[in-house]
Amino acid sequence: MHLPISKRSLGITLVGFFCLTVAIAFLTPLERTLGVNLRLVYLHGAWVWAGIVTFSAAGIVGLAAMLFRKTALHTWSRSLGWTGLCFWISSLPMSLAVMQVNWNGFYFDEPRWKIPFTFAIIGILLQAGLFLVNTAWFTSLANLFFGSALLFNLVKMDSVLHPASPVFTSESAGIKLIFILLLASTLIMGAVLSAFWMISFRDKAPTGAKEG
Repeated sequence: MHLPISKRSLGITLVGFFCLTVAIAFLTPLERTLGVNLRLVYLHGAWVWAGIVTFSAAGIVGLAAMLFRKTALHTWSRSLGWTGLCFWISSLPMSLAVMQVNWNGFYFDEPRWKIPFTFAIIGILLQAGLFLVNTAWFTSLANLFFGSALLFNLVKMDSVLHPASPVFTSESAGIKLIFILLLASTLIMGAVLSAFWMISFRDKAPTGAKEG
């Protein structure tokens, strides 16, 4: 499967949507407790959700790839896995910044820091190993298990200082609308980045997959 677009055009589009995402974050209505820090909080939240969605998509597409034995689906699973990892790793320094500006320090025992950090390390090692092994079905299977394990741990994850749902517990319709727009823009970034990885990987498709 060859996408009729170039890596250059995708790179430009990615930068454009990144700038749009940051601009939307600056439109977030302020509130008395967090003030301007609220913008960073919601940008971080959108980033984390984009990572969750793309990791989940990598697992679902990986399952479909194994069922239908399609090379393109295997490669999409691999691309989505890399995109999820990019979001996940970059969300960690954002998380530290959110801690600092809102809590005046770092609280590393917070489950919403420990679990994402642990999965970031596992994700880096996993994707590095999958890149070296370069086997289609194994990549898709690993993405399925990783995405499932991540979702399982996030669902049962507790909070200490971190609010459970700062967006949808807010009484501000403006905050909810801006966050939805922020998440939509971030997910489009994820789709563009996945297409970028897809083009990068298509000439070096993993072994062990049937063309289709």
